[in-house]
Amino acid sequence: MSDATSGSDFFAKLPVFSSFGRITDRNLYQPLPGDWTVGIADIVNSRKAMEAGRFKAVNMAGAAAISAVSNAVAGAPFPFVFGGDGASFAVPPELADAARAALSATATLVAEEFDLELRVAIVPVAAIREAGLDIRVARFAASPNVAYAMFSGGGIAWAEGRMKAGEFALAPAPPGSRPDLTGLSCRFDEKPAQRGLIASLIIRPATGAEPDRFEALVREILDTVERSPDMARPVPKDGWPLAWPSPGLELEARSGRRPGSALWLRRLLLLVRTAFSTFILRYHVRVGGFDPARYLDELVANTDYRKYDDGLRLTLDCSPDLADDLEGRLRRAEAAGIARFGLHRQEASLITCFTPSAQRSDHLHFIDGASGGYATASITLKG
Repeated sequence: MSDATSGSDFFAKLPVFSSFGRITDRNLYQPLPGDWTVGIADIVNSRKAMEAGRFKAVNMAGAAAISAVSNAVAGAPFPFVFGGDGASFAVPPELADAARAALSATATLVAEEFDLELRVAIVPVAAIREAGLDIRVARFAASPNVAYAMFSGGGIAWAEGRMKAGEFALAPAPPGSRPDLTGLSCRFDEKPAQRGLIASLIIRPATGAEPDRFEALVREILDTVERSPDMARPVPKDGWPLAWPSPGLELEARSGRRPGSALWLRRLLLLVRTAFSTFILRYHVRVGGFDPARYLDELVANTDYRKYDDGLRLTLDCSPDLADDLEGRLRRAEAAGIARFGLHRQEASLITCFTPSAQRSDHLHFIDGASGGYATASITLKG
């Protein structure tokens, strides 16, 4: 296994590819430097939260880990993947302390404000390679403005498993600690499916599966999706429905207030602020250097409805027939020992946004199913 070292510009200098169909091309992936650190976060007992209908809270908690680390490292580029009820990322050694503190503070906020338990861990890349696995990363350009990380090599899945077994745990920060979540919001309404349903799909290799057969399966699934007339991306060109008051206002109020401050005042300030932002977005009113039409176009382009982190994740707006076709193919692959999968069907999708600056075009938008999404699909993931 490679044990290269490099500085914080490693990820920024990786070549970018724009055709998602190349996601299984091993030549696109480079081994993470050996002195880097992997961070993992996920909601404990997310099934209970889902049964209580707390889908937005779960998504907000997962996205909070990413935004907290991004703000803590002052926007330095680092690879990450949003997983619905959690997140995975990697940072160089000079950013590890800041990332560790941000993760711990996020766990405290999620417990105190969302009444959820966010389990967090920090895993050295060296430990992953000592276990006989690797962690490799590539950069996929979702748009000209945003490139998302893709992980392969088994390292992320291994780190998740070790965290759930109680290893590499990171303790929450002291009570009252808060990360900087500037730019994190969930102000859009749910988006009803246009083609019949929203499918949240996770595909992972079965234990002992031959990599070539699993990669061939991924290519087959992607080809089936891309060729189907019964599939659309979950963010069509007409954008995302605006709502005021926003359905995520309470979560945003809680995530941004300081301990001891009045929650009602934070809610009131957000009501005023979101009324203004909803007005300018709905009626395309330009304010200073902010062009709402451009922002909404970029929102559509910048979404992360497809990703790869030791397996394929897709959020699809598709017909029931296409979902049945995909499920049939995956059941056959499961029986052949190639893959294990989780598929969850729902009527709508939701979006959580990270916009550090509305003046820039690199704002990020995390897509998930509105009634469980990836978290529910992962519960049904077999094997």
